[in-house]
Amino acid sequence: MQKRTMLYEGKAKRLYETDDKDLYIVSYKDDATAFNGKKRGSILGKGAINNKVTNHMMQLLEGEGIPTHFVTQLSETDTLVKAVTIIPLEVIVRNIAAGSLSSRLGLEEGVHLATPVLEFCYKRDDLDDPMVNMYHIKALSLATDEQVQQITSYALRINEVLCSYLRDLGITLVDFKLEFGMTSSGQLLLSDEISPDTCRFWDTKTNKKLDKDRFRRDLGDVEAAYQELLSRLMGDA
Repeated sequence: MQKRTMLYEGKAKRLYETDDKDLYIVSYKDDATAFNGKKRGSILGKGAINNKVTNHMMQLLEGEGIPTHFVTQLSETDTLVKAVTIIPLEVIVRNIAAGSLSSRLGLEEGVHLATPVLEFCYKRDDLDDPMVNMYHIKALSLATDEQVQQITSYALRINEVLCSYLRDLGITLVDFKLEFGMTSSGQLLLSDEISPDTCRFWDTKTNKKLDKDRFRRDLGDVEAAYQELLSRLMGDA
């Protein structure tokens, strides 16, 4: 399968058409950004790691009944995926207070929430991805009621599956971002990526951060943390 026209270049990935209108190629980059692109840099090997981590997670979730856009990995950084139109919502699931939730609600980072918190943000970089509720989503026609209901169900199920899986690897899933898309036939699929770029992964014993917070907060050892996460997932650690 060959890359054709580049459809989109984001902060961490490029998306290409193929000869098949129902299939795209996603190509992961080593570029790193934070705070909606205000901080920029590069993490050596990040593209390959995020590609492998995402594909591993997608296949795990497929096995648990979550439909995804994953088709097959083509190379270290490229993956064949089903073509979708992304719903312009970022779906955030939070299990432990961290990041913006801590500052917004005055919670100390690391506080375990009594129940998972589900948040929706309007996918608009130029507006810094503002949080929206069901009324905003309906008023702006960002998604139908049925789509939001299905997304909510999938997101909470994904949280259950990943928390259980990662717990056995000594990793705590603090929070994570999901995106969903619609195929031309109208099927809702988990899309985008699940990686150290889009999740907060902490070592269960030490709370060591194994994700992009090491880049955001200038904690150092960013490449090593990404590699450690991949090694744990692949059973190499």
